Amino acid sequence: METNSIVETIQMISEEKLDIRTITMGISLIDCIDSNGEKARQKIYQKLTTKAKDLVKVANKIESEYGIPIVNKRISVTPISIIAAASSDKDYVAYAKAMDKAAAELGVDLIGGFSALVQKGYQTGDEKLIQSIPQALSETSRVCGSVNVGSTRSGINLDAVKQMGTVVKDLASIDPVNCMSLVIFANAVEDNPFMAGAFHGVGEADCVINVGISGPGVVKRALEKVKGQPIDVVSETIKKTAFKVTRMGQFVGNLASKALNVPFGIVDLSLAPTPNEGDSVAEILEEIGLESVGAPGTTAALALLNDAVKKGGVMACEHVGGLSGAFIPVSEDAEMIRAVNAGNLNIEKLEAMTAVCSVGLDMIAVPGDTSAESISGMIADEASMGVINNKTTAVRVIPAPGKSVGDTVEFGGLFGRAPIMPVNTNSPAAFVSRGGHIPSPIHSFKN
Repeated sequence: METNSIVETIQMISEEKLDIRTITMGISLIDCIDSNGEKARQKIYQKLTTKAKDLVKVANKIESEYGIPIVNKRISVTPISIIAAASSDKDYVAYAKAMDKAAAELGVDLIGGFSALVQKGYQTGDEKLIQSIPQALSETSRVCGSVNVGSTRSGINLDAVKQMGTVVKDLASIDPVNCMSLVIFANAVEDNPFMAGAFHGVGEADCVINVGISGPGVVKRALEKVKGQPIDVVSETIKKTAFKVTRMGQFVGNLASKALNVPFGIVDLSLAPTPNEGDSVAEILEEIGLESVGAPGTTAALALLNDAVKKGGVMACEHVGGLSGAFIPVSEDAEMIRAVNAGNLNIEKLEAMTAVCSVGLDMIAVPGDTSAESISGMIADEASMGVINNKTTAVRVIPAPGKSVGDTVEFGGLFGRAPIMPVNTNSPAAFVSRGGHIPSPIHSFKN
């Protein structure tokens, strides 16, 4: 590396909060399938603790040797609804506990894949897994779950949409904090290293290393140097910055892959904020020229940001994947929290923004008396946006029992705190209760 590149990288890490947000090892559990549920869980535990035994050690060594912060070490697995379906178990809570036990022994932060893919319908394993989610996520500390309810190719499973509204409410009634471990998708991807939605797709190799990198502070600092210049310059600046950040992700991924003797999968360049000052996607949008995130022009600025990030990432690495773009989780972004508290940002504006960003309505707290049907309506809106636009969208919403607009839910750490946001009180109950399947859009028919 040239000397100026080394100095620039050190500055990005020390002053601009650049980090590797996660090294995620994806592990297939297909060969753990067994008609005996207890044997299947033993196989799962054994495979996880064997394949990932050096994951944390290697990540810590890379962090120490190169001075690159690696915030989380994670595992994703084949959707458990597929693995457990061969057994006669009546629920899948024990599978979540087996995953949690393995994650604890390995010292990883999170393990994802307590998941079901029901975009076109249910199989037996899907039904049992979804019914198990509230208990499974409330009785484990590291397990994350997801359910894919729609896709551009298949349309939207409205029965699943309705059920997931109830599941979210049931989970929140136990402890609203547990809702941050569950996400409802449309067009879920198989190589996403970020939680709570990570799972290891059936089209993936037996074991791979995926890297998620984040650098909102780096992008904001770069934009400060082009203040007042045309929007073309803004886009080019973001693109060049994303290129540099992605290069670091590829570097770390290759190091980990070699050390673990596991194939390198993808780099997910997602501008994922934290509650720390200066590590905010909202601040990037304001640096582009908005008085506050939520102002007219917010969606356009976010679209430009997301597109430039993807262009820079693809140039830097042949294997960019996951969700790559910009995340807008309210609770994890200090400037978004301020915008909500000031009345500058509401759920309707966030929904519009999700049409052009990486995911969707993410880490949003709503009043505890919000109905299951209203949550289902939010899920349906986001799913339709993903299905029509052929992109990934998701909902991670937290109804907080006993709390109302103006209150706050505290999560701590990377998850921050969420101000309670108002929800439209008009009911979509008759709509979501129709059930059935919303057909796929005409542009999905491409064969």
